[in-house]
Amino acid sequence: MNIQWMAKNLKNRIVLSAGIVSYMLLLLLRIPLSRLIGDEGVGLFAPAFELFILASMVVSYGMSSAVSGIIRYRVKRERYRNAAKVFKTAFVMNLFLGTVMALFLLFFSSWIAETLVLERLSRMAVMAAAPSVFFAALIGIFRGYFNGYGMGVLTAHSQYIEKIAMFAGAMIGGRAFYGYGQKVAALYQVEAHSYAYGALGAMIGVFASQVIALLHLLLVYVIYAGAFKGRPGQDNSRRAETRFEIQRMLLVNMVPLAATAVCSNLFMLADQRFFNHCMNMTEQGNVRTVQWGAYYGKFAPLVGICAAFSCLFVHGLTGKICNAYEREEYRGMRERMGRAVRNASIVSFPAAVYLAVLGKPLSVCCYGRTTAQSAVLAGWLSKGAVLAVLFTFCFLFGQLLYKMRMTRELFLASVASFVVHLAAAYFMTQRGHMGVDGLLCALILFFGIYMVLAFVFLTRRVKYRPDWFAGVLFPLGAAAVSGLVVYLLNLLLSGVAGAAVCIIVSLLVGVFFHILFLVILRVIGEAELQDMPLGFLFIMLGRTIGVL
Repeated sequence: MNIQWMAKNLKNRIVLSAGIVSYMLLLLLRIPLSRLIGDEGVGLFAPAFELFILASMVVSYGMSSAVSGIIRYRVKRERYRNAAKVFKTAFVMNLFLGTVMALFLLFFSSWIAETLVLERLSRMAVMAAAPSVFFAALIGIFRGYFNGYGMGVLTAHSQYIEKIAMFAGAMIGGRAFYGYGQKVAALYQVEAHSYAYGALGAMIGVFASQVIALLHLLLVYVIYAGAFKGRPGQDNSRRAETRFEIQRMLLVNMVPLAATAVCSNLFMLADQRFFNHCMNMTEQGNVRTVQWGAYYGKFAPLVGICAAFSCLFVHGLTGKICNAYEREEYRGMRERMGRAVRNASIVSFPAAVYLAVLGKPLSVCCYGRTTAQSAVLAGWLSKGAVLAVLFTFCFLFGQLLYKMRMTRELFLASVASFVVHLAAAYFMTQRGHMGVDGLLCALILFFGIYMVLAFVFLTRRVKYRPDWFAGVLFPLGAAAVSGLVVYLLNLLLSGVAGAAVCIIVSLLVGVFFHILFLVILRVIGEAELQDMPLGFLFIMLGRTIGVL
């Protein structure tokens, strides 16, 4: 019985964590890629990859969610013929939508590269994103189909396969094409061609991952097709739904989600345009691609991975909160919300503090000890580490809004925060010429406004009042004190040990003191410590000093 429970728990964790782990792999891929094709290559790869992500939000995420919900409703009521019709209709719709988007990227690649993002040499990478979008549209349909039939594990497996293939494909393709680009650069005496071909190779690797993911889903679909073959004979549908009705339902369910997802992820593409224009205006156009490549390929992944790691500790609670809300168990729901907020604070606060404090050794690991870029990256990390905290709370509140079907409020929060971000980024970069510092301020505004609006909408709906001391202030104090310990230890070790050793030792000591302070402040007790690795040590310490 215990083995069955453990297997079921592992299965649930695989499904629940697939999106976050996949997101972490997407971010992680940029760091080694910058070593293969250089920061300038990543700067040319960025617009193509962001366009692929944005298009995938529509044809993969938006349509997949709509198809999943509509099919699930019919399957539960044994309306299998209508469910099959939903799949066929959605397949045709997304095939058309994916084709249109792919053709747009293909034929307007020059305009996108030269006018939209001001990176002429990114044209080849943008063209390579076109077939990736087409295959992403097909992937989204099959994932929605499997989720609708309650086979989320298969969808999670496909996400892991896709991201691992994307990681390997981008590395292999980037390296191979970068080598070819060096020959082209030597022929034309233009070094930038090597980076452009490197970006092209990386996007071809992304395309290969979409092909692999689609082949996997097709294989699974063929295997499971026989299992569903007899179900239409058990159909309980009172009438056959028309294609027009199904198309209308798909659009009504897809458009708000897709629009919200696009508004929540469009900032990176807009920021590149603002940054490039700012660098051109200040006569630094010759280094703009390198700097953006460092920002996109090193700073953003480090902050994003810290934030995603924090999200892992709250994601599992969002489903339980919404289940309690639907059952009208409001007391239990508020207790779980308090636990989710506390978990977000316990993990995201120290993650952000350590990221800011260890910015120098982290940048040394990325660039080397003597480079000027190392100091620049360390400065960005010290200023932008707070984004990890804001992103974690945005994720928590956004997930709750989505699962509680507060789509209008979620859309309003994303649109309002994006509009404010655009205005702030424009004035800070185009008028104030602040460069990356201006973009960081605008990003903090974006996530801060999103977090506040989502929190306000939630509290109005469920009447939740957080415990500011145990949920926010005490974890913040523990993170600040442990961060001071990490800072002092970093100063002590920086002269006698390498950057990697300094990071590992400082983090281990910092986490130990952070948990110890949480125990002393009674933020966590024996129940939480028993579930932690080596938690018994803190239980012994807590009992020894009389706080447990």
